[in-house]
Amino acid sequence: MRLLRYGINVTLDGCCDHTAGVPDEELHRFWADVGAAVQRLKDQPGEAIHLGGVTLPRALADLGLIDEYVFVVHPIVAGRSPTLFAGLQEPIDLELVDRQALASGATVQRYRPRRRTD
Repeated sequence: MRLLRYGINVTLDGCCDHTAGVPDEELHRFWADVGAAVQRLKDQPGEAIHLGGVTLPRALADLGLIDEYVFVVHPIVAGRSPTLFAGLQEPIDLELVDRQALASGATVQRYRPRRRTD
C-alpha cells in the first residue's frame, strides 16, 4: 500500500504561513514536484484518479495534467467563498462531453480540454 503524506510549512511557534521563513529556490523545488508525482500516477495502469478541492486542481490545470473536469452546478448564488481556478495562468478551452440533470435542479457537466493544434 502506498503512503499518503501530508506536508506543510510551519514556524517554531506553530504558524502555518507560507510567506514566513526562508522562501528560496531549494524550498520551492522541495514542495513543487507535484506535477512529476501526478504524472507518474497517471502513467500507471488502473482506473481514473479522482480529485477535488480548490488550490491543488488549479496547480494541476496549470501543468496540463487534468484530463476531464466534472462540475456539479447547483442552482444557487452563494456570493461568497473561493472561486474555482482563481489565478489560473492561462484559460483552458473545454469541450462538453456529457451532461446530466439531477432531480434537485443541479446539473452534472463533464468536460475535456480541447487539445491545441498550434
